[in-house]
Amino acid sequence: MRRDPGIWRRGLVLASIAVLLSLVMIFHAELPNDVGNLGSLTETFLPWLGLAVPLLVAGAVFRRSATALIAVLLPAVVWLNLFGGLVFDKSGTGGDLVVATHNVDADNPDPHGTAASVARSGADVLALTELKGSVVPVYEKALAGTYKYHSVEGTVGLWSKYPLSGSAPVDIRMGWTRAMRATVATPQGEVAAFVAHLPSVRVKLNAGFTANQRDDSADALGAALAAEPLKKVVLLGDLNGTMNDRALSEVTSQMRSTQGAAGDGFGFSWPAQFPMARIDQIMVRGIRPEASWTLPRTGSDHLPVAARLTLNK
Repeated sequence: MRRDPGIWRRGLVLASIAVLLSLVMIFHAELPNDVGNLGSLTETFLPWLGLAVPLLVAGAVFRRSATALIAVLLPAVVWLNLFGGLVFDKSGTGGDLVVATHNVDADNPDPHGTAASVARSGADVLALTELKGSVVPVYEKALAGTYKYHSVEGTVGLWSKYPLSGSAPVDIRMGWTRAMRATVATPQGEVAAFVAHLPSVRVKLNAGFTANQRDDSADALGAALAAEPLKKVVLLGDLNGTMNDRALSEVTSQMRSTQGAAGDGFGFSWPAQFPMARIDQIMVRGIRPEASWTLPRTGSDHLPVAARLTLNK
């Protein structure tokens, strides 16, 4: 069989793309946010960069390029190092508190059905965000049979099977209330529960990833969490950002993601029709996550997410 001398010379462009892809994943935190928040945009969808690997493999095979095939190993290894742990089920069997959070969507056509669906989740503590004032009584009535205690502050609310106290808004620099804090008196002790709905972000051709207000609110939320005196803390809500987004570092640096620690898969929650990002978060401090999962789709454009926690770790 005659040897093909071009096997090493072909596919140099594909090899270069593979190396560039690897560098983006390795040094994503160094991508600048000065222009269109490019860094945060990349980090929001960072796991999806892995889809380029099979495309590059197909291109290398088509071009019969050994150079490209070898180069593709680099982004494959980098992706596995970053996200391989999320592919496998890390859930355990323990836990003494189940929590859930759901952005119910202000324009939800079926609030009663949505409330009934999340009530069936078995959650002991339930956070709802994007509550329209005129529809709050619908949720209160639909959830009353499952949750004896509840508190609503602005457009966010907390429902609990255990007594609530100290409910108050949390200022996240928006001009109206989209975050709150309350103490939940569980049988295992008091837990500080924060509910937050950070500002939405947009991707615009002329402005890039417009997230400045979200970033300011994340910093304010991080300050509130840092000032919390209780040792057991849970944060529930729609943060409009992923754990990879450096703009949420004031929050993520002091809280642990239940999905990353005890989830099964990536747990993408938005958009509900074809989830592409985990922007609905359950994070804890002083608490051990045992399991994390998404709940069935409701009338909202987000999926509800839930977690099982052990309070006395």
